[in-house]
Amino acid sequence: MSAHCQVTGRKPGFGKSVSHSHKRTSRRWNPNIQRKTYYLPSEDRRITVHVCAKGIKTIDRDGIEAVVARIRASEAKRSTKHSRARGNKI
Repeated sequence: MSAHCQVTGRKPGFGKSVSHSHKRTSRRWNPNIQRKTYYLPSEDRRITVHVCAKGIKTIDRDGIEAVVARIRASEAKRSTKHSRARGNKI
């Protein structure tokens, strides 16, 4: 499971750790990714999503139906963009 939120799109942040002697080493800040199962009443099934803590709050605020519709719309938009880039006609 990659550290990527399906709702907010959050990914790891990268930077440097700086020690007392100022020696710098690479590090990364991972988002707080949780695997959550939600029930979709419209489809009468359960779905599992990988979401960060802020994504869980977004689902609580907007509702799972609205969030899933938004995710599917962005995936459809992304797939048409990639198919156009490859030269496929829609």
